[in-house]
Amino acid sequence: MPQAVRAYVGLGANLGDARATLRAALQALWALPGCVPAGVSSLWRSAPVDAQGPDFFNAVAALDTTLAPLELLRQLQAIELAHGRERPYRNAPRTLDLDLLLYGDVQQSDPVLTLPHPRAHERAFVLAPLHEIAPALCWPGQGWSLTQLLQDVQDQAIEPLPGDWR
Repeated sequence: MPQAVRAYVGLGANLGDARATLRAALQALWALPGCVPAGVSSLWRSAPVDAQGPDFFNAVAALDTTLAPLELLRQLQAIELAHGRERPYRNAPRTLDLDLLLYGDVQQSDPVLTLPHPRAHERAFVLAPLHEIAPALCWPGQGWSLTQLLQDVQDQAIEPLPGDWR
């Protein structure tokens, strides 16, 4: 049996009942074969980055998985489709966005999947919830701490939302 790897998945939505969609997506993520829940952040609100539309609700989930990175990505995309995800243009508003942010220390770049996620380290809506559940994490291949990375994006508006959203 393959050894489990800690993966981090970014969850985001800004159309429809975003909170309900994120709750359902988290349950679907936790139910994936070969995946064991390892933590989830609070819910955060942020303005769209390089896009327009309503504010996003965001979170980061940690899971231990025996799925290979591409198979995990396929599973994430299937969950998105089940929740009405459309891709009319880059950075369009969305009912659900699931991004494979990190997969252990794996670094890869191919036409289908880039790990770590190529823009995650530049986005407060990823870094703040990720820091909440993995404060000691260092960015694979770079050695940057999440605290350092958060300092670089402190001009991006983001706020934690009170209460348990799960």
